[in-house]
Amino acid sequence: MELVINGDKVEIPNTITTVSSLLHHFGIDQKVVIVELNQSILEKETHHETTIADRDKIEIVNFVGGG
Repeated sequence: MELVINGDKVEIPNTITTVSSLLHHFGIDQKVVIVELNQSILEKETHHETTIADRDKIEIVNFVGGG
């Protein structure tokens, strides 16, 4: 499946079907992130049930601490 993630075309396995599994695939499922799917910001509670499809546009923003 081909997605556009943060502006880059990315090929991912077809077994990844939800936002939650996508975050797990990239190893960022334990981080605080904001996910936008096709220009709609998702609530964290819906990541496990929100499905993704070929050519979806996803923006993932994570927070970095520091000073």
